[in-house]
Amino acid sequence: MSRTRLTAEIWIVLGLSLGQSAVYALVSLVAALSRGPLREATASLNASRSEVEWLDLTLQLLSIGFALVPVALAIFLLAADGQPLQRLGLTRGRPAADVLTGAGLSLAIGIPGLGVYFLGRTLGLNADVVPAPEQVYWWTIPILLLSAVENAVVEEVIAVGYLLARLQDLRWGPWAAIATSAALRGTYHLYQGFGQALGNAAMGAIFAWWFQRTGRLWPLLVAHTLLDVVAFVGYLYLGDRV
Repeated sequence: MSRTRLTAEIWIVLGLSLGQSAVYALVSLVAALSRGPLREATASLNASRSEVEWLDLTLQLLSIGFALVPVALAIFLLAADGQPLQRLGLTRGRPAADVLTGAGLSLAIGIPGLGVYFLGRTLGLNADVVPAPEQVYWWTIPILLLSAVENAVVEEVIAVGYLLARLQDLRWGPWAAIATSAALRGTYHLYQGFGQALGNAAMGAIFAWWFQRTGRLWPLLVAHTLLDVVAFVGYLYLGDRV
C-alpha cells in the first residue's frame, strides 16, 4: 500500500479505538482541572452503567464486546499482507515462558507504578483512581476479570503490535515508533492525571521496546492482564483500607 493509504488506515483504526480514548481523556482532564485541584478529582475505571442489575450486566458485556471490534479490524487489515498473527507476535510456541515473562514484567511495572501513583496523589498530579464499582453483585468479579483481559487485548494489540507493525511499513525508525506508542498510551490515560499519564507512557516505552526486541506480544498481554486484575480485584477488597 502507498504511504498515504497506510497513514489513513492508522488514523482510522486509532480513531475507532485508542485515539478516540486519548481525545476523551484530554477533554476529561481539562474538565477536571476546570472544577478545581486535580487531587480532588475522581477517575472511575469500572463504574456501574445502570442501577438495574440485569441492565448493568448487559451494558458491561456489550461494552467489553464492542471494545474488541477495533482489534478484529486491525487483525483483518494486517491479514491483507499475510500472516497477521505472526506480525503481531501472537504465534504459539512457548506458553509457559510467555506466562512467566509476563508475570515478571507485571512485577517490574506494577510495583514502581504504585509508587508513581501515590507520589502523584501526594503532589496533586493524579486524580483519585477508583478501579472497581461501588455496587457489587455476584458477577462483579467475573466482569472485572473480563475487563482486565479486554484492556490488555485492546491496548497491546493496537498500541503495540498493530501500530509498530504499520510504522515499520512506513519505514519509521525504531525509537520514533517506540516514542509514538508510548505517547499514545500516556495520552489516553490523561483522565487519571499527569502522573498516571507519565507512568503509563514509561510502561508503553518498555512494552514497545520489548516487542521490538522479542517479536512476542503474549508476555505483554499476560503482564497487562495481571496488572489490571490486581488493581481491579485488589481495590474491591482493599480499597477502603489503603
